[in-house]
Amino acid sequence: MRSPIEQYLRDLHRELSGLTEGLPFQGIPAMASADPDDFAICLATVDGYVYEVGDSQTEFTIQSISKPFTYGLALEDHGLDAVDRKIDVEPSGDAFNEISLAHDTGRPANPMINAGAIAATSLIKGSGGRDGFARILDVYSKFAGRPLSVSEHVFASESATGFRNRALADLLRSFGIIEDDPDGPVENYFRQCSVQVTARDLALMGATLANGGQQPVTGQQVVGLETVQRMLSVMLTCGMYDDAGAWTSAVGLPAKSGVGGGLMAVLPGQLGISVYSPPLDQHGSSVRGIAAVRRLAAEMGLHFVQAARIGRSAIREHYPITDSPSGVRRNQEATDVLTEHGHRAQLVELHGDLLFAGAESASRHVSSMPDEVEILLLDVRKVDEVNDVALRLMDELCDGFEESGRRVAVIDSPGRISEVLCTDGTPLFSGSTEAIEWAEELLLRKHGCSSLVPETVALPDFVALAPLTDEQIADLDAAMERRVYEDGDLIRRSGQKFGGIYFITSGHVAASTAHGGHHVRHATLGPGMTFGEIALGGGAPVRVRAEGQVNLLVLTADAIEKIERDNTALALALWKAVATDAYTRVEQNLQEVAVRVRI
Repeated sequence: MRSPIEQYLRDLHRELSGLTEGLPFQGIPAMASADPDDFAICLATVDGYVYEVGDSQTEFTIQSISKPFTYGLALEDHGLDAVDRKIDVEPSGDAFNEISLAHDTGRPANPMINAGAIAATSLIKGSGGRDGFARILDVYSKFAGRPLSVSEHVFASESATGFRNRALADLLRSFGIIEDDPDGPVENYFRQCSVQVTARDLALMGATLANGGQQPVTGQQVVGLETVQRMLSVMLTCGMYDDAGAWTSAVGLPAKSGVGGGLMAVLPGQLGISVYSPPLDQHGSSVRGIAAVRRLAAEMGLHFVQAARIGRSAIREHYPITDSPSGVRRNQEATDVLTEHGHRAQLVELHGDLLFAGAESASRHVSSMPDEVEILLLDVRKVDEVNDVALRLMDELCDGFEESGRRVAVIDSPGRISEVLCTDGTPLFSGSTEAIEWAEELLLRKHGCSSLVPETVALPDFVALAPLTDEQIADLDAAMERRVYEDGDLIRRSGQKFGGIYFITSGHVAASTAHGGHHVRHATLGPGMTFGEIALGGGAPVRVRAEGQVNLLVLTADAIEKIERDNTALALALWKAVATDAYTRVEQNLQEVAVRVRI
C-alpha cells in the first residue's frame, strides 16, 4: 500500500514539473548545460526513512549548500567565540556574492555569503595526516552517510572563473580574517562547492541536523548539539540571502540553496527536505525548489511555529488481535480459525501529539503492513494534540487501506478525530474489546464458515451439552424456561443466589465483574454459549446485561433440583458436561490473562 505522503509528493512533483521559468547557472561553464528537466523531491525523517520522487539519484554539485557544513566543522574545531571573532551571524540582505564586510574589522556578515564561507573554509586545518579539504569532505560524507566525491570538471571550471571569490579572499587576508596565503582557502572553497551529492544525500544531511547532529542511518554523532543550534539559526536568518526575511516569514524552515539547483531545508526534530532542479530564480535559488518547499511547509504545517514539538513515533503499541483476544467464548473450530488467521487483524495504538511527524510515522507504519493484514484497528484514545494536516494524512491513510479491499475501525470517543476518520461507514468503538470482537467475527466469516458466527443456536448444538444424548437434551429442553431480554436489561447481578444455567439461543450478553468501584467488562457471550456461576468458571460476583435483544433458555435452580430428584442419570450427565465446559473456559481465560500480562 502506497503511503499518503508518497502519493502527495508524486502529485506535487507532477504539478511542479510544469514550472519552466529560470535557467541553469550560467556563471560556471561546466554547470551551464545542466538538464533543466531534472527534478527530485526528498523527505528524510529523523529515524532515517527517505521518501523520494523524481531524479533523486542524479548527482549534482552541492555549491553553496556546503556553507553551513563547513561552518559547523569550524565551530567544532575552534568553538563559537573564536569563530565569531572571524565571522558575524547577521543577515546581510545582500546577494550571495556581495562583499558584505564590516568596515572596521573586515568581518563577513555571516557564513552563508561567499566571503563568510571562504573565511570558514580558511579555519579548517589539516589533522591526522589529512589536509583541510580532506577533513571537509569527510564531514560532508558523514552527514550524508556515504562517501562523497568531487567533480573535478566543475572544480576546474570554478577555479578558472572564480575571480570575484579570489578578490574576496585577498580582501579577507588584508583584514587578517584569513591569516595565511589566501590561495589555499579559496581553492578549498572551490573544491568543497564541487562535491557531488544527490537529492537523497541532501535530505539525509538535513535529517542529521534535524536529529541533533546524529546521522539517522549510521547513528554516528557528526557534530554536537550546540553546533547544530548555531548552524540552523544562521540558516534560518541568512540561508536564503536577500530573500531570507520573506522565506522565514512564509516558510519558517532553516534552509540553504545552491546554484547547482539543490535546496535543503530542515524541520528540527522531525525531518530534512531536499529538492533538486537546475533552473534558478533571480536570487540564485531553484525555481521548483522554492515552490516545492513553500508548498510542503504550507500544506503539511511545517512552519517552525506550528511544528515546534520534537517529532517521535506516534506508535505506542502494535500487535495482532491474537495477543489480546476479545473475551468472546468460541467453540474449538472457531478458536482454531482465529489462531490461524488472527494475525490478519492488527491493532495500532497511537499516542502523544499527532502533528506532521506523528502522522508520518503512523502512515508509514500502516502503509508498510503486508497485504495479508486485512483489518486495521486504529486506537487514538491516547492522542494529545492533532492538527488539520495530521487529520488529512490519517484520513487518506484509512481511505487507502479500505480502497485496497481491507477494513478499518477506529477506537475513540466521539470527537474531532473520529468525525474525520469515521465517515463512509468506518466503525467507531469506545473500547478495544468491542473492536477486537468485531474483527474476530469478520475473520471467522471470511476464513471459517457462517456457522462459526451463528445468529441462532438450537439447544442440541450447544458445545456444553455435546456429551449428552438426544433424549437427555430433549428432557432438558422440556424442563427449561424461555426468556426474552431487551437491550440493556440486567439479567444477572452480583450477589444474587444461584439462578440456574442460562443458554443463549440468540443475541449477545456482556459479563462484567466489580473492580475498584466500577464494573469491568471481561467477556461477551453469544449464541451457543452458557452462563451462570458454575458455567462461568467460578463464584466471582458477575453482572450480566443484554446487548440488543437476547433469547435465553434457562434451566432454573428449581428445575435442576427436580432433575436431580427424578432423573439421577440426567443430572450426573448434565453436571459432568457443565463442569468439563467450565474447566475448559477457566484454562482459556488463564491463557488470555497470561498473554495480556506479556504485552
